[in-house]
Amino acid sequence: MKRIGVLTSGGDAPGMNAAIRAVVRKGIYHQLEVYGIYQGYQGLINGNIKKLELGSVGDIIHRGGTILRSARCPEFVTKEGQQMGIAQLKKFGIEGLVVIGGDGSYRGAKALSEQGIPCIGIPGTIDNDIAGTDRTIGFDTALNTVIDAIDKIRDTASSHERTFVIEVMGRNAGDIALWTGLAGGAETILIPEVEESIDDIIERLHRGKERGKKHSIIIVAEGVTSGVKFAEELKKRTNMEIRVSVLGHIQRGGSPSAYDRVLASRLGSRAVELLLEGKGGRAVGIQNNQIVDYDFNEILDVPHEIDREMFKLSKELSI
Repeated sequence: MKRIGVLTSGGDAPGMNAAIRAVVRKGIYHQLEVYGIYQGYQGLINGNIKKLELGSVGDIIHRGGTILRSARCPEFVTKEGQQMGIAQLKKFGIEGLVVIGGDGSYRGAKALSEQGIPCIGIPGTIDNDIAGTDRTIGFDTALNTVIDAIDKIRDTASSHERTFVIEVMGRNAGDIALWTGLAGGAETILIPEVEESIDDIIERLHRGKERGKKHSIIIVAEGVTSGVKFAEELKKRTNMEIRVSVLGHIQRGGSPSAYDRVLASRLGSRAVELLLEGKGGRAVGIQNNQIVDYDFNEILDVPHEIDREMFKLSKELSI
C-alpha cells in the first residue's frame, strides 16, 4: 500500500483534527502518501481530494471542528453513489481509507470495504454512542463544555431561587446527560435508556423545597424530549417558576481536551497500522485504556448501553 485517504463525516467533534494529524503523520512516517478528502462522502463523490503533507496538519491539534470539513451525503447510501466514490479513489490511486465519524460514517466505510476498498473507522462523535469503544473522540471535551455551562447556570438558579431545565445533546444516547448530570449535581437526569415518571420528578422537587432547597437543576437528553416541552409540562403541573437552557451546538465546538487529543492520536496511529497490515472493514476503539479493533459487523447495530451503576449512583446522590 502506497496511498491512503482520510475523511471526516457526520457531525463534527473536538479532536477530529488531532486524529487527522495522526493519520497523516503516521502515514508519512511509513513512507505513505496521504490524501485528504474534503466534505466527507460528498467530497469523495465529487473528487474533492488533495494530497496532504506534514505542514498540512501543522498547528491543528488544538483546534476544534475538522479542517477536512464534513457534509451529509444521502447519495452515498446507494450503490451508485458508492461506485462513484470508488471511481474517484481509483482515479487518485488511493488504496485504503480512514473514516472518522459515527454510525453513519461506519456504514459507508463498511460498504466500501465490502467492495474492495479497505477502510478503518475511527469513532469521532460527542455522543459516545459507538459500540466497541469506551470513549469516542469529542465526548470528553463536550462533557467539559456542558459542565462549565451547568456551573454558570447554577449560579443564576441559586440567585433567583429557580428550577432550570438544561437540554443537552447525545442523539439517542444518554451519556452526555448522565455524566454531566452526575458531575454537575443535577437533581434529575432524563435519558432515553431509562423511563422516568414526571410524578416522581415533581415529588423530588417538592421534597427538596420542603427541606429548604432554593434551586434545582434538571438535565434532559435530546433523545428523550425537548427541554422546552418538558419545562412547559412541569410548570403546568407544579406552577413553579422554571427556566430553560438549550445548550445546542456549543457542545460540539471548542479546543479538544488533553484526553481527546491523546485518544485521537492513538486511534489515528492504529488505523494506519491496520491498513499497513492489509486489514480493512474494521473500527478502532479504546477499552480499559488499551487500543482495540473490531470488524464493522461486530459493532454496527449493537444497542447502546449506559453505565447502569452510574445512573443508580446519580439517583442515590440526588435524594
